[in-house]
Amino acid sequence: QVQLVESGGGLVQPGGSLRLSCAASRSIDSIRAMGWFRQAPGKQRELVAIISSGISPDYADSVKGRFTIFRENAKNTVALQMNSLKPEDTAVYYCQARTSGGNNYWGQGTQVTVSS
Repeated sequence: QVQLVESGGGLVQPGGSLRLSCAASRSIDSIRAMGWFRQAPGKQRELVAIISSGISPDYADSVKGRFTIFRENAKNTVALQMNSLKPEDTAVYYCQARTSGGNNYWGQGTQVTVSS
């Protein structure tokens, strides 16, 4: 098992930046993939970015060129750097860990609000 805790959300103006962090309760060296999802009110949860061992990160089309996912194995964290934020990026952002055994674990989520 692994527990995940997200942090770094908040209120930011359009065009601003935020860095989300997801801290895992144990080493993530053996975790196959870690990703960030988001869910806006009234919408389904969607993949934002995912990073797997030995594979280039993958991003939703809507965030390509603006968001970057970092996997920091030494710190047992995965970060999401979000630049040029737009109001449509407003959502609760969730961290997910996918183990090689096929289990998925979720954090509790962190709110990101982009508004002037």
